[in-house]
Amino acid sequence: MSNEDESTLTVIVAICANTGIAIAKTVAGLVSGSAAMLSEAVHSFADTSNQLLLLVAVKRSNKAADERHPFGYGRERYFWTLLAAVGIFVGGGAFAVYHGISQLVHGHGEDGHYALTYTVLGIAFVLESISWLQAVRQLRADARRTQRRLRDELWATSDPAATTVFLEDTGAIAGLLLAALGIGIGQATGQHFWDPIASICIGALLAAIAYTLARENRSLIIGESADPRVRESIVALMRGYPEITNVDELLSMVIGRGQVLVAARVDLEDELPAAEVEAMARRMEAEIRTQHPFVRHFFLDITADGAGTPAS
Repeated sequence: MSNEDESTLTVIVAICANTGIAIAKTVAGLVSGSAAMLSEAVHSFADTSNQLLLLVAVKRSNKAADERHPFGYGRERYFWTLLAAVGIFVGGGAFAVYHGISQLVHGHGEDGHYALTYTVLGIAFVLESISWLQAVRQLRADARRTQRRLRDELWATSDPAATTVFLEDTGAIAGLLLAALGIGIGQATGQHFWDPIASICIGALLAAIAYTLARENRSLIIGESADPRVRESIVALMRGYPEITNVDELLSMVIGRGQVLVAARVDLEDELPAAEVEAMARRMEAEIRTQHPFVRHFFLDITADGAGTPAS
């Protein structure tokens, strides 16, 4: 299965799981009157909408480059994922906090339909876990490909779809546990305020997840550099060419999932014939792309010998 197919599968599994969960939570929340359950229902509907945005992101980012966008549409993925983060905050976090506070003020909470509530929470936990495991599966595959630890891949990946689904599902599973805890304590103590308190906690959790996703995608939209290991490897490769006396500067930018742009400025031996310079540049580009297939664009700038500062 290709990387893009894997991303699409991860998002589709999440959409299917969250649609069923959202409907079940809504029924249980309306019947029981549980603030935490209704907050979880809105959370699941928000997640479904957000994952539809992720599906749009995956598809639109695969459009071929054209005259207006010569480097392609890869970074469009980050725009749609940023919108999904906003959706998590508004559709999930803000509503859950507001609804919990409202229920606290009016003294409402779980209305005694505990069997239905726990059944729905249990089913939701299983479905969310399936979606979560698919996201973990993709992240692990990506981590093996990039030779990173899973934790590093989560934060350094250029594919926000898997990260978003992973964090959404992690938040959903934690939210289900918070809802069950709030309802359970309320049932045991007879104090209904534990239910809306759980709703407020769920909202705070979702707000934190939304902030984290927004921050990560903001960095990618602005223009994030490639993995330091990649930059160091390319500089070392370039310094191995006898024609090059110095690598003055190397700039890189992530332009999409598994797509990097690299621009370098180098000094060459004096009086090197133009034909040899062209041949060297072609060999260098081919070797860099062989070692790092995700380098989609490579630009080389020649400067006067000794005019620059060595690249690190």
